[in-house]
Amino acid sequence: MLGFRYVKVPPTIHVMQYRGGKVVRSGAGLSFFYFAPTATLVQIPVASIDVPFVFNEVTADFQDATIQGELTYRVVNPGLLASLLDYSVTNQGRYRTDDPTKLADRLIHVTQILTRAFTQRSTLRNLLVSSDELVRAVTAGVQSSTAVEMLGVEILELSILSIKATPEMAKALQAEAREKLLLEADEAIYARRNTAVELERQIKENELTTEIAIEQKQRQVRETKLRADIAIEQERTDLVNQRIENEAKESQAKAEALRAMLEPIKGVDWRTLLAVQQGGLDARQMIAMAFRDLADNAEKVGQLNISPDLLATLLEGEGSGNTAPNESGPKRRGSNR
Repeated sequence: MLGFRYVKVPPTIHVMQYRGGKVVRSGAGLSFFYFAPTATLVQIPVASIDVPFVFNEVTADFQDATIQGELTYRVVNPGLLASLLDYSVTNQGRYRTDDPTKLADRLIHVTQILTRAFTQRSTLRNLLVSSDELVRAVTAGVQSSTAVEMLGVEILELSILSIKATPEMAKALQAEAREKLLLEADEAIYARRNTAVELERQIKENELTTEIAIEQKQRQVRETKLRADIAIEQERTDLVNQRIENEAKESQAKAEALRAMLEPIKGVDWRTLLAVQQGGLDARQMIAMAFRDLADNAEKVGQLNISPDLLATLLEGEGSGNTAPNESGPKRRGSNR
């Protein structure tokens, strides 16, 4: 309509109207009419933008590593950016050139350079576990980069999503880590078994110590019992010795008494003693004593004659119980029996 147009942009778009080489309007979320034949509109997104990236780099030990991440930025100085890149749009709202896409590429290039510098200082093994250090180093480098400041943008965040080695190296590292874990497992099993053996040894030692203590106690009991038996036997020995001594003394006393009693009669003939004891001898006892004397002196006897009358008299006396016609004889034999 006679060259006048209306434009309305959201708050996340910073729009600038150029006329005669000068900025006549500038701001985010503006809406206005402009005369298209003499005006140039520049629209720069000021919202945060996420840019994904994937880098293939070489580590200090000459191993390939794939680093995947995402860069978040926003434009804080649209005028400075507009002076470096063409963000002008047509009447239909499309960019006239592909310069808006170059901003993300330039930021990715800066990020890749910093990432490569960090990667080349690290080995593959260290790089795989150094994502936080990589984020801190690259973020600090990008934020302080002169190229980024000249573009008028601000780096909000840098995220490293993954760091991967080649499949062959990943398998090798996994195998090494697996063997290390298996070794640690074996060491844990060995330590557990060693602990079990040590505990078993301590149990055995405690059992042996207990058995030794019990044996010592039993030996003490046996020794105490043996000492008691020895003491009893010693007392018995003392008792027997005392008894023997007493009996010896008693026997000695009896012997002394008997010796004192026999001393006066040691010279008396035994026949006399017998006659005294029995209160006299009967005829038969006297004949028996005569025959005993004859037997003792048999070597001196030439011939011995015994009359039948004597034998008959002796035999009669034996059968009737009378040894002689002496009347006192039977009375004495009765009293002797």
